[in-house]
Amino acid sequence: MPKKLVIVESPTKARTIGRFLGNQYEVMASMGHVRDLSQSGKDKLGIDIQGDPLEFKPKYRTLSDKANKKTVSDITELAKQADVVYLATDADREGEAISWHLLEVAKINQSKVKRVIFHEITKNAVQEAFESPRELDQHLVDAYQARIMLDKIIGFKGSPILWKKVKSGSSVGRVQSISVKLVVDLEEKIEVFKPVEYWNIEGEFLKSDSQKNEKFTAKLIGISGQDGKLSIQNEESANRIIQDIEGCSYRSEKIQTEEKHRKPAPPFITSTLQQESSRKLRMSPSQAMRIAQQLYEGIEIGSEGQVGLITYMRTDSTNVSNSALEETSKYILEKFGEKYVSKSYRRYSKKVVGAQEAHEAIRPTSVFHTPNSIKSYLNSEQFRVYDLIWKRMVASQMPDAIFDYKTIDIVSKDSHSGDKYIFQISGSKIKFDGFRAIYIEGTDDESDSLNGKGDDLPNLHEGEFVECVDKILEQNFTKPPSRFSEASLIKALEKEGIGRPSTYATIVKTIQERDYVIKEKGRFVPTKLGRQVTYFLKEYIPNIMDVKFTTKIEKQLDEIADGLTGYNPVLGKFYTPFTKDLDNAETAPRIARSLLDDESEYVCEKCERPMVIKTGRNGRFLACSGFPECKNAKSLPIGIDCPECKNSIVERKYKGKVFYACNGYPQCEFTVDKKPISKPCEECDSGGLLIPYRRDTFQCISCKSICEISPDEIEENKSTTIKA
Repeated sequence: MPKKLVIVESPTKARTIGRFLGNQYEVMASMGHVRDLSQSGKDKLGIDIQGDPLEFKPKYRTLSDKANKKTVSDITELAKQADVVYLATDADREGEAISWHLLEVAKINQSKVKRVIFHEITKNAVQEAFESPRELDQHLVDAYQARIMLDKIIGFKGSPILWKKVKSGSSVGRVQSISVKLVVDLEEKIEVFKPVEYWNIEGEFLKSDSQKNEKFTAKLIGISGQDGKLSIQNEESANRIIQDIEGCSYRSEKIQTEEKHRKPAPPFITSTLQQESSRKLRMSPSQAMRIAQQLYEGIEIGSEGQVGLITYMRTDSTNVSNSALEETSKYILEKFGEKYVSKSYRRYSKKVVGAQEAHEAIRPTSVFHTPNSIKSYLNSEQFRVYDLIWKRMVASQMPDAIFDYKTIDIVSKDSHSGDKYIFQISGSKIKFDGFRAIYIEGTDDESDSLNGKGDDLPNLHEGEFVECVDKILEQNFTKPPSRFSEASLIKALEKEGIGRPSTYATIVKTIQERDYVIKEKGRFVPTKLGRQVTYFLKEYIPNIMDVKFTTKIEKQLDEIADGLTGYNPVLGKFYTPFTKDLDNAETAPRIARSLLDDESEYVCEKCERPMVIKTGRNGRFLACSGFPECKNAKSLPIGIDCPECKNSIVERKYKGKVFYACNGYPQCEFTVDKKPISKPCEECDSGGLLIPYRRDTFQCISCKSICEISPDEIEENKSTTIKA
């Protein structure tokens, strides 16, 4: 019987670590948390709150499911027999708490307990961790306890108020509620936004000595002698300029070339991995984190066995170990040559509130495990996420990309007013690709001055005359701010210091499941329910809806983790004003049901009143606005006909999973698990129904051919033929 017991969270992690430790160790998986706050007793809060000043004592219960009982029983028995018990749970507050719970539940003798920490599951990292164990960090455990008690108090005491005053099933959450508020606040800005008209004038020019009829287009940017940016506010002003420059001659007066550098992005942290996976891979944050967890815990790689491929995926630090920097530089030298190796290691500092600099960034455990070399051992999702992480890390240690950014001013001569009108064309041409040889970061802003049309710029010299062959007037209007995507909402939460990287994926998922927001064209739009919940909480429980207050709470949790304060003072300062707000909220009037239901384009076929969109246990559905007189209700159509019977396809939900099915069930049993789009397939010339396959590709339901579709077409769902 092995005398050394090692406890981790998951079976996969247990198998990977077990390979490195040998037969003298028994490695067991706790299967995550084994305890939670109690849900029994009078108030089911699971926290004993009393005294002056207030003291908060959590009351825990061991999870009662059969599998957990057996796990706890096995760990208890093995711990009694072991000489040493190593707690090897994850290297964060949650991991520290799991270890602490195991100590308490299994009644392990603390004199033989050692805590081991590693940020990657590789042989060297695991062996080093076991050579340098530490004691359990009670400060981290207390920060965890403060967080779960705070969240339980907010949710348990706040949610019933929403049930009474807004809608049954609504919930309050410390990070969840303010995330919805961000979406609602932005939507209000969009709604009150008033477009301002402006006009652009472009000239189409031709080199005077051109033998190839080389035309180029330049934009009017200014008038000589006038300060500030040119503003053409209406068509009348634009026409005056056109009349003033009628018959003018033009020549190039100013040609500038500037060398610009672009630095590589730092290696991933949790939030940036979620953002980039959303932008580039079209993955939800929860999906990206699930796959990253698999890569971290270990994948079977041929003769190497179970290998942890990336470092720990819950981190807010961009630090990278010296050994990883050395290995990455060695790989770059071998693969790309000396000019692609940075002169010194690039080190990045994270400026977001609360970054834990002791952790490492998310990176490959070995850059010599190139994506292509292990592709056959990974499924498609694992490969795409690993490829992203690997490329980001390698690129982070390569030199800047260098561009020649060129601007050419074309200036009018002999206008009727005597003014000189300045047209400009600009573009960039890559001089040295640097890190871009392997990776280009995604962005929410499509405009990029260093992705210009440098190769298309005319070959002009200063003082050279050009001919204006046409003038183009374009009416424009200023645009409202863009709605949040998953990536930009996570970025906003991170910027404000709201929540922690490990919570973002859950929050983005929860606010959709609660029907507080829906996605339209990949962007979040608040529902009426989301708005009313937000308005109610802002009015009656304002502290939890205050960004500064929420950020302060996160800082205080960090202070508890650092041992600078205990959790009782932090919880006490929050609890007293919070309970006063709850008492005030009890006196509020109930929100009218008509303010919670979203309108729809459908009419009730029974009474001809408008149908509204409601939310129930199984998601959104259509119901007659005449309820309770008319109780007609049905599934919510997605605007696409069933390819087999031409009934509507509707969204359904079963055991928490959304799928799409024919409304004619059970006569028609057509179902798909991903939301389809209606587009004809050129390959089979069918009416066409396409379901998502991989990024920017869809599969035809009829002939199974793969169709490439641009992101714009996906969003707009245009009825155009797609080339297979």
